Amino acid sequence: MPRFSVRWTAAVVLIALVVGAFFFCEYLIYFPTILKCAWPNTGHARGGEGIDGRPADSAVRAMVLSDTHLLGAVGGHWFDKLRREWQMERAFQTALWLLKPEIVFILGDIFDEGKWSSPKHWEDDVRRFHRMFRHSPDTELVVLVGNHDIGFHYEMDWFKLQRFEKVFNASSTRIVTKKGVNFLLVNSVALHGDGCPICQSVEKELIKLSRDLNCSLQHYPLFRVSDASCTGLDAAPPEERHLLFREKYDVLSKEASQRLLQWFKPRLILSGHTHSGCEVLHDNKYPEISVPSFSWRNRNNPSFILASVSPGGFALSKCFLPEESTVIGVYCSAGACMLLLFLAHCLWMKGLLQCLSLCLLGKHKSM
Repeated sequence: MPRFSVRWTAAVVLIALVVGAFFFCEYLIYFPTILKCAWPNTGHARGGEGIDGRPADSAVRAMVLSDTHLLGAVGGHWFDKLRREWQMERAFQTALWLLKPEIVFILGDIFDEGKWSSPKHWEDDVRRFHRMFRHSPDTELVVLVGNHDIGFHYEMDWFKLQRFEKVFNASSTRIVTKKGVNFLLVNSVALHGDGCPICQSVEKELIKLSRDLNCSLQHYPLFRVSDASCTGLDAAPPEERHLLFREKYDVLSKEASQRLLQWFKPRLILSGHTHSGCEVLHDNKYPEISVPSFSWRNRNNPSFILASVSPGGFALSKCFLPEESTVIGVYCSAGACMLLLFLAHCLWMKGLLQCLSLCLLGKHKSM
């Protein structure tokens, strides 16, 4: 009877470790991490009161993330796809539940293989995206196009662009207005200024919209030489910060960047593409925030931006997600504990059997 009880106790402890580690790493870990995040106080925002006298607490609560890179059928291993997509789904759904943003922007590179996906694979990628980033009617989801969605400038064509626009109801250039705040959405892949048909269409539309801008969102960052001046926990690794950026590939060209600044004079620019965080001040008056990737596949510590924006001011805060290394560490620790418990149980059972054998042998000799 004691041996039976010990066996069951050991089994229950091992099962509890497995279930506890799994439940914590796959569900619970997102809650304490995101609970640390809060909407920034617009009372301290630049231009703390709206231009029409409205108080700063009427600001739009916008959640901004980037570079989700849902893996495709060609280069995505099934386990990598499962792991990363589950991480993004749990992070997004937990953030929606806890923070309740009014609008969510995703700054491009929604898919990793959108630029060469077949119709069948495209439909599967879109279905998975809508499952992962499902949301209530109270929250508006706005998606921008990136180079992995339609290809770089030399790869994009009308078919891939219109396929993306149809699914996400997202024209290459448009303005989304919320509580009097105008968010300009820019297809930065088409801002190469070389006269291509898509480029001409985007630039004509931008000129028409140039009088209505408050905040600009796009995939490519404006021109900067490198990330050398970028700091923070989610900046590029030190060994990569001094690598020179290539115009029209890593960042927009100087000419396209200057045109955007001259046309719109934005109060705030939000961009993605580099997978790392950075803050740049263009011409000493136009702030740009590069939003890091939302996926563990691109960085160990993903994050997103919480923006409180009113017609006269804005305030930003950064929200970090659980680090992948933390989850791996928890699983490794649980595995080590399980192994130690199993070995201890085996040694204890071995010692008990030896003791019983000696007792039986002693009784046999006495007889």
